Amino acid sequence: MRIGKVIGRVTHSVVYPTLAGGRFVILEVQDRFSLAGQARKSVEALVAYDNLGVGDGDLVCFTESREACAPFYPEKIVPLDALVTGILDHVVVELDLT
Repeated sequence: MRIGKVIGRVTHSVVYPTLAGGRFVILEVQDRFSLAGQARKSVEALVAYDNLGVGDGDLVCFTESREACAPFYPEKIVPLDALVTGILDHVVVELDLT
């Protein structure tokens, strides 16, 4: 599980039937430096499925790969590679650079 910041949405005209009711959001992956208020060392963004109703600027936790499909199985077969699993209210990171 990793942490990301919602920076946008993906608009699509056709959706896989088992994904109806959710939406896709663009996440900027956060590293320990950005979470501590410093400049990001890594630059990575990805698209994740959201059925929680996150908004722009929200910090979220997300899971990737096979684990992204696990909450839906066996009731639904979903073609996902990333899934928003929670909305974070507060994150505290202490960097020990010594």
